[in-house]
Amino acid sequence: MRVIISTFVLFVIWVILTQSFDPQELITGFIVAFIVSMISPAIAGEKTGKWFQPKRYIYLIVYLFYFIWQMIKSNIDVAKRVISPKLPIKPGIVKVKTKLKTNAAKLALANSITLTPGTLTVDIVGDEFYIHWIDVGNCDDVHRNCQEIAEGFEKYLEVIFE
Repeated sequence: MRVIISTFVLFVIWVILTQSFDPQELITGFIVAFIVSMISPAIAGEKTGKWFQPKRYIYLIVYLFYFIWQMIKSNIDVAKRVISPKLPIKPGIVKVKTKLKTNAAKLALANSITLTPGTLTVDIVGDEFYIHWIDVGNCDDVHRNCQEIAEGFEKYLEVIFE
């Protein structure tokens, strides 16, 4: 059933993107959609039934709004630092431990952190992320602040991917 639904959805996307009803393109699109539907669970290494849970999609929508809000806040923060004559930065690489288990969730978290201005995911080792941060700040607050980098994203990604 998963393959049928997935093939249908991918085929519809193919038709929308190609905007062609030429029989050769329709046949090619169906074949490609079917092949992708068959091999995608094996590539992801995940259970196939979990993606049919509506809760995941609701969290995905909320996550997108949260991510956009974080990007706006970070852009304003970086812009203030650039405009300021003193250039108040204290760059450093911090270690952040994540509770995410799947590789897809870790990848989404790393990309979310990197796409947020002022932070850059440098490396991932197991469940630890090494993040270059534009302003590490006070050494006493580092641990608390470091966890804040990832925690907001994690609470959504945990439901979406795990």
